Amino acid sequence: MTAASPTTPYTFKASPHSSHTLMLRLLPEQGGGRALLDLGCTGGYLSSILAEKGFEVVGIDLPGSNRGNFPASARFLAADLDAGLPELSSRFDFVLCGDVLEHLKDPLHMLLQIRSVLAPGGIAIASLPNSGHWYFRLNVLAGRFPAHDRGLFDRTHLHFYTWSGWTELFSRAGFSISRACPTATPFSEAFPRAPGMGLLESASCRLARLWGKLFAYQFVVVAQEPR
Repeated sequence: MTAASPTTPYTFKASPHSSHTLMLRLLPEQGGGRALLDLGCTGGYLSSILAEKGFEVVGIDLPGSNRGNFPASARFLAADLDAGLPELSSRFDFVLCGDVLEHLKDPLHMLLQIRSVLAPGGIAIASLPNSGHWYFRLNVLAGRFPAHDRGLFDRTHLHFYTWSGWTELFSRAGFSISRACPTATPFSEAFPRAPGMGLLESASCRLARLWGKLFAYQFVVVAQEPR
């Protein structure tokens, strides 16, 4: 597993029910030279996997970020996404936006920019935290709003959307969400040494599929311009 960088506590989530696993499953198994933009690429854990699969990868993250295992075959651009996308010389068949939009001052502006750099027929794949999740609701109901290093109450989150808020945001940006996959509550990350966490995550995943607005920890969505 990739270690967290000094600029972010986030690492690759290897669980079969995680947002990273779902994002990878939603992409073609072989890149075939297709262009892919990885926004907020951190240490390059997704970029590395995708470059090995044959995608032409461009990754963007903050200046001074620890590039970790960012692949030599890919292109890294240092930029503050709050200032918008840097100048890009091409359009992309895929744009990945993993755990990014909720951290930005103006996520609508970023989605509009993503649309502008997508090639015809291109798709955006984003992972989106669910502020309607039962854990979030229970804390707010109890009058608590924690500040954690990561997760639903990540202290660096600037926006807290439920499913309806996310769909409205994407619609305002001119996107149509063609697919949405819920993720399980990451019990194995919260309690890595406790037994039975895999089974608990599997049960959580089944509940999320039945009632995503309450049990999905995140939504992984596929979005594109309406045809």
